[in-house]
Amino acid sequence: MMRARMPGFALAAMPLFCLSVTAAAQTPGARRDSVARRDSAARLSAVTIVGTRTERAQPLGSVHLDAATLRRTPSQSPYDALRLSAGLEVHDQGQGPGFASNASLRGFSSDHSTDLALWIDGVPVNEPVNGHAEGYNDWQVLFPGSVRDIDVIRGPTSALFGNFALAGVVNVHTIERLRGSEFSLSAGSFGRAEGSAMTGYDHGERGGGVLGLRVQREDGFRPNASYFLGQGHARVVHELRPGVTIDAGAELYGGDWRSPGFLSADEFTQGDYKVVSNDTDKGYKRRGQERVSLRVVSGSLLWRSTLYATQGRWQLFLTIPPAGGRFEGTGSQTEEEDRRTGYGATSALTWSSSSSEITVGTEARWDHSQYDNFYTTNRARDSVQARVTARQLSSALFVQSHANLTDRFRVDVGARFDDLATRSTPASGSAASASHGVLSPKLGASFRVTNEVGLYTNVSRGFRSTNGVITDPTLAPILAWAYEGGVKYDDAGRSLSAALFRMDVSNEQTVNPVTLDATNGGRSRRQGLELDFRMPLGTRVTTSGAWTFNDARYRSLSAAAEGGGAPVVLNGLRVYNTARYAGAAAIDVSVPQSSVQLRVSGNWVGPYSPFDAPGVALGAFGLLHASGAARAGRFHFELGLRNLLDRRYPELVAGNVYSPGQPRTVYFTTGVTQ
Repeated sequence: MMRARMPGFALAAMPLFCLSVTAAAQTPGARRDSVARRDSAARLSAVTIVGTRTERAQPLGSVHLDAATLRRTPSQSPYDALRLSAGLEVHDQGQGPGFASNASLRGFSSDHSTDLALWIDGVPVNEPVNGHAEGYNDWQVLFPGSVRDIDVIRGPTSALFGNFALAGVVNVHTIERLRGSEFSLSAGSFGRAEGSAMTGYDHGERGGGVLGLRVQREDGFRPNASYFLGQGHARVVHELRPGVTIDAGAELYGGDWRSPGFLSADEFTQGDYKVVSNDTDKGYKRRGQERVSLRVVSGSLLWRSTLYATQGRWQLFLTIPPAGGRFEGTGSQTEEEDRRTGYGATSALTWSSSSSEITVGTEARWDHSQYDNFYTTNRARDSVQARVTARQLSSALFVQSHANLTDRFRVDVGARFDDLATRSTPASGSAASASHGVLSPKLGASFRVTNEVGLYTNVSRGFRSTNGVITDPTLAPILAWAYEGGVKYDDAGRSLSAALFRMDVSNEQTVNPVTLDATNGGRSRRQGLELDFRMPLGTRVTTSGAWTFNDARYRSLSAAAEGGGAPVVLNGLRVYNTARYAGAAAIDVSVPQSSVQLRVSGNWVGPYSPFDAPGVALGAFGLLHASGAARAGRFHFELGLRNLLDRRYPELVAGNVYSPGQPRTVYFTTGVTQ
């Protein structure tokens, strides 16, 4: 890691970004498949540089999810959908939509998913200079019906992604066009109700478009746990002339929720979920993001550019939990508010030949936030914990390339340099500013032993901004070197991947998601085995799964003790908020002579190390799920059961307080395609 001033290339790049409103191209048109409702007969190529799908031949580990798989997964949120289908480790904090869950790859505790980058059609979702969690990552902005597919990239292996892509990337691609309209209604346990409508057009090679609206509400499985969520999605693709295409899109979302708070260990064990810590705990979140992407193709050259804007605001009242459950109901809360705007641009030039490809690009992003944190009693502000305005200007140069040296041997080489300049202005006191530069090299190689079997290896470096940089810009980023080696097998619809990985982390940080207390400056190591597979068992049955077996331990870190006691030495202990293994597996069945599809799946979480409990490991658990889908003409029907055996399990544990997992839940959806 290097300290540096804002480099000159950030300013030099701006004319290129301004010119980015003149580019983009396409391939033949697309439409929804009449059965799958998401699959296209043909599609425009991805417009944005980060929208490109991960190729199986790349020397890295990844999981690809199509819309049909996600649709048949009986999940409560986008986080839950990827937990049940892609084997991500997820710990829901139990507050409501907009209060981001903890999604984790490779044993990163990922408070509010801050170690994992989320991109939707080339727009980053993680929020820099956020006072609650740096890189706050709210996946609720994702419109479920718009998803074409999702790539989960393990590790910081791609040079196309910078800040927050420490553990990996969730890269979402939405559908580009829809011929006709779709309407659906859904109902479920705990007062859940949902309605959505999507319409669009398909003009073939000239372009297409999609417009969607969605509303959802639920009472929750605990008292004082109701919420309401509304979303909008739009995308338009239009050919300006042969070889030049413009692609514009927008995501809008808002959610309001009430929070039941945490439980004590005894209340959780006894299944006493009716306890509410403070019935005035609540919150809301608003988020918008808009983009325009353009692309030009000329011979072997491809130029892609994206401009985007983001807006957000949230407020929450959350009781400070000294012990959980009835002990929390004192009326003492924190009130947090965050207001932000942001703008960004990415532009890249790609040259391709029959055996190689190289992409050179530049990226810039400006984010401004205002964060307030108050102590309150009965909604009256007692004192100020933090009031600060901050802005961050980040810029990057990146290069990504690959070459097929022989018909069996491929080499991938890439790198990026990121510079982050942050300025913090507290409501009282002097402003502070600092900049940090990070060089992230990427190197990978693959060798195809036979037509079916290939070996690969890679080494890469990744980073993310440290929690607390909004008030102290001098805090250096968290850095990690990642090493991976594996084997891939592909033959006649069967695929299998197995990889060993290790990640060495410097400037390690641990944050308690309840108290927000942070400890910085240590080292840790993650190492383990990743597996994913998809195997047809005949013509009607397919089994699939994704697993991570992980040993995540602190190598050198001392955490501040509660109450000001002697620091707690964590050396050699398991990383907080991580499990020794996490995975998912499923069996999909197509019923002969019908349009019925059945899915039985499960997800498993190994011994779990809770926050602020050194040396403690909670027991493993597994959940069983089932779903079915059928079509009758233009109508479709879906029935799903989550946690079929009604297993009691903890979503999140921090010290002595628990957020319980959702009991058995039934979902039913019906809709029509016109």
